[in-house]
Amino acid sequence: MSESSKVQLHHLERSAYLYVRQSSMRQVIENVESTKRQYALRGRAIAHGWREDQIVVVDSDQGESGASAVWREGFQHLVADVSMGRAGIVMGLEVSRLARNNADWHRLLEICALADTLILDEDGMYDPANFNDRLLLGLKGTMSEAELHVLKTRLRGGILNKVRRGEYHCRYPPASSTMRSATWRSIPTRRSAKQSSTSSRRSHASAQRARR
Repeated sequence: MSESSKVQLHHLERSAYLYVRQSSMRQVIENVESTKRQYALRGRAIAHGWREDQIVVVDSDQGESGASAVWREGFQHLVADVSMGRAGIVMGLEVSRLARNNADWHRLLEICALADTLILDEDGMYDPANFNDRLLLGLKGTMSEAELHVLKTRLRGGILNKVRRGEYHCRYPPASSTMRSATWRSIPTRRSAKQSSTSSRRSHASAQRARR
């Protein structure tokens, strides 16, 4: 089924929602091409028949991770509007922009299917009520979640390697000026404390013998 045949009149009577997200503020500042590509999806909606004034851009989650929807107010607002039948289509550059958590992704798919809302990404348009489209979207969500796991494992592995070599340095929190000026001391372990106590007793015994 072609993209144009999936778009019906009742879809065009509702708004087209474009969800824009980057995982961190550093990405927002440095990965400008990704942001441009996400906003460019508005042209796809216009090409399919939506007016420019019907496009609702949800970009309040810029700098938020897609690992969970708990702190993403924009995503929650999007899901609420879809459930109330306000969205004819939901657009995102790729699945990972919308969610990297299967629970959040499948919740959106279920609501889109019930509300007869289409989903569009860079690869194509999907109808979540259609079995084949739903299956493909589910696989994309699984791959997106797995990709996040791989990224975390890779980053953690690099940090652990630095720790083993003694080359890992922690940065102070930005607002901790008092911490930076404080004098740091190491906290002795049980073994080092025991060794220190033994050494102290030996020194004391040696001093007593010298007096005799």
